[in-house]
Amino acid sequence: MIDSFINYLTYEKKASAHTVTAYRHDLEQFQEFVTISFEKQSIEDVGHSEIRAWVIDLVDEGRSSTTVNRKIATLRSFYKFLLRSRLIKKDPTYKLKSLKNPKKLPEFVQESAIESVLEEAVYEATFEGQRDKMIMEFLYQTGVRLSELIGLKWSDLNLIEGSVRVLGKRKKERIIPITSALKRNILSYQKVFEERFLKANQSDYFIVSNQGKQSYPMLVYRTVKQYLDLFAQTSSRSPHILRHTFATHLLNKGADLNAVKDLLGHANLAATQVYTHNSLEKLKAVFEQAHPKA
Repeated sequence: MIDSFINYLTYEKKASAHTVTAYRHDLEQFQEFVTISFEKQSIEDVGHSEIRAWVIDLVDEGRSSTTVNRKIATLRSFYKFLLRSRLIKKDPTYKLKSLKNPKKLPEFVQESAIESVLEEAVYEATFEGQRDKMIMEFLYQTGVRLSELIGLKWSDLNLIEGSVRVLGKRKKERIIPITSALKRNILSYQKVFEERFLKANQSDYFIVSNQGKQSYPMLVYRTVKQYLDLFAQTSSRSPHILRHTFATHLLNKGADLNAVKDLLGHANLAATQVYTHNSLEKLKAVFEQAHPKA
């Protein structure tokens, strides 16, 4: 039934490839656990006690509460699917509780550091160098997700209107404005792109490998880490930290929370509000430094 559930996620729910892969991995891991621990060949037949035993085993292995909760969410989705399909009569995850997550503010790169990354770092005049520069600039100046950047095509860019069309989670489309500076940099990147691959066709992917094929996550990860290592003091060096940085810097400059929510493609305001904590910390620091009674 795992394959049926994966097909449901892929074709009906339109889940991203990353989500589908994660769900399949979780379910196969759970299948292996119940087979070894309880000699059950089918995870459709398990009950609450077996699921709880797996959760305890994950905690004993030292898995973070975030990871465990994601796996719990996978099981809940899977058994709800089986229940709707009338393949089981009772949901074994009904009484299952998620672990408490310690509150952690998203990290972001300081303005001075990101300015150094974009202005002082040496990007070679080659296609590879200019592509790397575009990756850094585009992630920071638009706040797009890694998967959204990889999926962009030249046809998604509207340099006349100064905007980019992004296909986000659950195939939800949004329009993000691009600055005149980013527009100029895109045109520069387009020039080296066309020198390398003859022409930037509308059907071509925007960020590509050295062979002109659609980029892959590790290429972007390596690029971001390489340049953040030079200037940033954050513990994280992933592409997602540039998304955090985009949101935090906008809010620090007084951007409307709802506008930032739309730019990020969040489904609800709660997901965006986490960035206001970073802004609040900045206000507290200013207050403590400037107020005579602080």
